Amino acid sequence: MPPRATRSPAPRATRVRAPEATRQRLVAAAFEEIHRHGYQGAGLDTILANAGVTKGALYHHFTCKDDVLYEVYHHVLAEQTRRMEEIADGPGDAAQRLAAVVGDVIASSVANLDELIVFFRSMHLLPEAQQKTVRAERRRYHLRVRRLVEEGQRAGVLTTEVPADLAVHFVYGAIHQIGTWYSDSGPLTADEIAQHFERLVLSGLRP
Repeated sequence: MPPRATRSPAPRATRVRAPEATRQRLVAAAFEEIHRHGYQGAGLDTILANAGVTKGALYHHFTCKDDVLYEVYHHVLAEQTRRMEEIADGPGDAAQRLAAVVGDVIASSVANLDELIVFFRSMHLLPEAQQKTVRAERRRYHLRVRRLVEEGQRAGVLTTEVPADLAVHFVYGAIHQIGTWYSDSGPLTADEIAQHFERLVLSGLRP
């Protein structure tokens, strides 16, 4: 296996600026409440009490509970997108960078697994406008990774026998299923799983 492109440890996606402290608490409290009771069963008053904020503070940051659920997912996806673009535009050939992108999103998905599970279980309950926004953000991510695959195909380091779009759908389809089987008490660590995925991607897409 060729040298791996640089992939730094995947942190949990967090907000660190002081003015965002209230927003952080609201998102964290909403996540916990939705995780316990489901989106429809989550109580707004409980979220506010657990966050230690008033209803006025909520509406300063969000217009409704739908916005909070969207934020649970969006801040994870935004960080994953930033890291993906950083790796995709970094050193190494396209195959090495693709493997590093896949490994990184595995590690960050595991780090934020509960948030992703909550969101994907509840996304269909969001208003259509917000669902459309999520699909557009995911499409942007998909297209950048597809361009990376196409770069590798042009350079001859990835096979042209598999359409780039199909390759990306296949890889990320598998990644999105992690929440159905991953356990932190399982035999493999997140980093070991990431390395196995990297090998699987390269072995399947090498010429």
